[in-house]
Amino acid sequence: MDVELSGHYNYRRIAQAAVPCIVMMLVTSVYSIVDGIFISNFVGTQAFASINLIWPPIMMLGALGLMIGTGGSALVSKTMGEGDSATANKIFSMLVHFTLIMGILLAVLFAVFVCPISLMLGAEGDMVGECVLYGRICITALPMFMLGMAFQSFYMTAGKPHLGTWMSIVSGVINIILDALFVVVLQWGVAGTAIATSTAQIVGGVFPLIYFHSRRNNSSLRLEHTPFVWRHIGKSCLNGMSEYVGNVAMNVACICYNLQLMHYLGQDGVAAFGVLMYVGFIFSAMFIGYNIGVAPVIGFNYGAQNHAELHSLLKKSMVILIVAGCVLMLVSELTSSLLASIFVSYDPQLHALTTHAIRLYMISFMLCGVNMFVSALFTALNNGMVSAVAAFARTMIFEIASIFVLPLFLGVDGIWLAVDVAEVFALVLSVILLVSFRNRYHY
Repeated sequence: MDVELSGHYNYRRIAQAAVPCIVMMLVTSVYSIVDGIFISNFVGTQAFASINLIWPPIMMLGALGLMIGTGGSALVSKTMGEGDSATANKIFSMLVHFTLIMGILLAVLFAVFVCPISLMLGAEGDMVGECVLYGRICITALPMFMLGMAFQSFYMTAGKPHLGTWMSIVSGVINIILDALFVVVLQWGVAGTAIATSTAQIVGGVFPLIYFHSRRNNSSLRLEHTPFVWRHIGKSCLNGMSEYVGNVAMNVACICYNLQLMHYLGQDGVAAFGVLMYVGFIFSAMFIGYNIGVAPVIGFNYGAQNHAELHSLLKKSMVILIVAGCVLMLVSELTSSLLASIFVSYDPQLHALTTHAIRLYMISFMLCGVNMFVSALFTALNNGMVSAVAAFARTMIFEIASIFVLPLFLGVDGIWLAVDVAEVFALVLSVILLVSFRNRYHY
């Protein structure tokens, strides 16, 4: 079912726009989560820790596609709201081509430097070889991975959120089937799960390229040959900078967590944190999906100068995200032992450590949905600088500082509580930003 960006959005219409995007992001999260489940249970803790060490820099590169997609969709939807569909289509086309070219160049660079990157991240002994193997196989799919990330936002801008959902489901199923075949049946270990993930990512990137070129495409966006206009590319990247900064900051924070946990707990600490990341990614995917679904609507109404609708969208979004955050926190507390068992049931000591960590870490979800939305709001309003400040401060300043300071007073528990403290500070900043720019954007 197609979704129109214009018109009044009540809770029902918000759900129609956001739910397909939420499902799309949840299924997309399967890529890394399935890898972790199979590797942890069928290969071992060392391999599990290895892929968790090397995944953050791969994700940092893939997030460039998210930056272009979210920033570009904000510009495209705003241009559509202004009534200039032809220019909006040209911007969409040049951004897709730019993403593909950049992905190829970055894949080559990462393949060359993956070994020193692994050593820098703290890999030791046999972990180095596993990091390099996993990294070099996964990076072959980087151009398509970046395209898939970019199209996550463009699906909604084109009014086709359900298309993105089904594509994510197909890619996720492919990943699960190939993981089972390569890791469990053929016992290819780290190489097998890397091939499974890469294959799924390639499918997720190739399909939208074909669809938006094809005659079956009846949406408002269509890929066409158009010269690069660096002003539009620069504006899109600036708009989406917060998403990239937030993602980079998150992965830098992951690296800091791993360094601290290697110091305090060793390999088991990194493995426990890997479980936290997988569970946290599932929960965060719901908020990211919501933002992807609602942001083009905000951008369209901003372009159309419909201030009453902007105010309505902001108010309803806050209600939805506060309720959702409390529900997710409660679910994580009640199911912490079960969630840990999915990954590390084979080791009672590691299971107990992971369960305890989940209970402390997941308190943050009461607040993080609101903080993530405020950053996405300013992206949709084409104010990438303010959005980037919110995203950067939330993780790069508040969380990383907490990772290193709190353990001095609370020991290992300080590491697990770092994100909770960071979200409290981020909420204060979010409120300040909303109040400061209220008169400018009339939301």
